[in-house]
Amino acid sequence: MSGKARTPVLAVVLALLLLPLAAPAAAAAGPVVKLSTSQAGTGGSVTVSGSGWRPHTLLMMLICGRSTPSRGVIGGTNSCANGDGRAVTTDAGGSFAKKLPVAEPPVPCPCVVHVATVTGAKAEADAVLEVAGHPVAPLPAEPSGGRLSILSDTRLTGSSGVLTWFGAPPSRTLVFTAGNIGSTEIKNPVFRVGTAHGVFAPQWDEQQWRGTLAPGKKAQIKLPVELSAGAHGDYTVSLRYDGKVLAEQPWGVGRPWGVTLFWILLCLVVPAAVFRVGMAVVDRVRPPRPGGVRHRRLARPALRPPRSRTPGPEPDPTPTLPWFTPDSAPGGPAGRLSAPHDDSPTSPTTPTTKGPT
Repeated sequence: MSGKARTPVLAVVLALLLLPLAAPAAAAAGPVVKLSTSQAGTGGSVTVSGSGWRPHTLLMMLICGRSTPSRGVIGGTNSCANGDGRAVTTDAGGSFAKKLPVAEPPVPCPCVVHVATVTGAKAEADAVLEVAGHPVAPLPAEPSGGRLSILSDTRLTGSSGVLTWFGAPPSRTLVFTAGNIGSTEIKNPVFRVGTAHGVFAPQWDEQQWRGTLAPGKKAQIKLPVELSAGAHGDYTVSLRYDGKVLAEQPWGVGRPWGVTLFWILLCLVVPAAVFRVGMAVVDRVRPPRPGGVRHRRLARPALRPPRSRTPGPEPDPTPTLPWFTPDSAPGGPAGRLSAPHDDSPTSPTTPTTKGPT
């Protein structure tokens, strides 16, 4: 085989060896968003396509003002036309394509089409869009002082107590390491911690960290997070500073089964108590039955008077028959039969007349 024929074969083998390395490099580049046109007017539509996203992931597409791909959406979703947004789900390869109606955002341009994940790990991408007829204003100056950056993954620490099982507010602690990459120190920074349930918008709460971060220094920051009483389901905790979302952390909250058990017992005990009270009322107001006692009321037995303990002659245990009298003479027979006693007066004796001998 000549050298010229050997060169294409080596090129093909080298391409096959580098192909597995090229795929992770493309995936590491992150999600990408492209538009069918870079300029559109209100009332029209633009086709938004993307690649490099997680498979089967729900995304939200919005047209936002006062935004650039390098600085992101300044002001968050308050700068976007939220009422005209569209949701789309990626396919098995992490790609999508869908039409988005063009609407004017509430703030001036420069404008972008902002695509971000709704659930799971945070991922977002922007594509420049010029909205025809919408005013344009320069972006606010980027602060030149201290700048915070998250240096480690955020995490939620803590556990729920027994009271949470009965509906008490679940609470956790958001822990992260932040560093100052600016030129001036940051003193007592104020963060905004938001909690979102499912696809709903987060509810923000301001939390101030007491401390000072010098330029080039880092510190571990802990912020308390608490939900409302009886909360359960999938939540997302977001951390925002200086108008930018720095991190998001999912939080799965279990159902308070103690509350369910309480309602089950209440549904069983209350009807039973009402039934007992009703029966007692009926037993009170119902007239007595003729010749008997009332329902569920038994007559008490009469108590016998106690026997007298006065001493007296003991009765003879041997019964005496009326026609049998024991002999009182000593040595006589045990007893004799006696005729019935006649209490009538004795008749005079009639003399016996003797006859002739």
